[in-house]
Amino acid sequence: MILEIATFEILAHKHDEFEGAIKYAVETVLSTAKGFNSFQLQHGIENPNSYTLLVHWDTLEDHTVTFRESPLFPLWRSHIEAFFVHNPVVNHWDQVFAIKA
Repeated sequence: MILEIATFEILAHKHDEFEGAIKYAVETVLSTAKGFNSFQLQHGIENPNSYTLLVHWDTLEDHTVTFRESPLFPLWRSHIEAFFVHNPVVNHWDQVFAIKA
């Protein structure tokens, strides 16, 4: 499984509206994508305009090829991109190990 981590800033006066829009976009668009497993949205404490999204995909290609080259990607972006101060910085991660309490 691959973890996509995207970090970005949202316009200060648009946090609530953005959070509603991205929740809707995940439920109606992202969750239907091949290889999608889970989604989390994190809100910065020290930098309150900062957000990080965490998306688990089956494979890197499910995100970078199958999703991004499909009609779902522009639809996904159409729900959320108006809130961005700048484009997200996106990286992909491969888990080495995990420990749960």
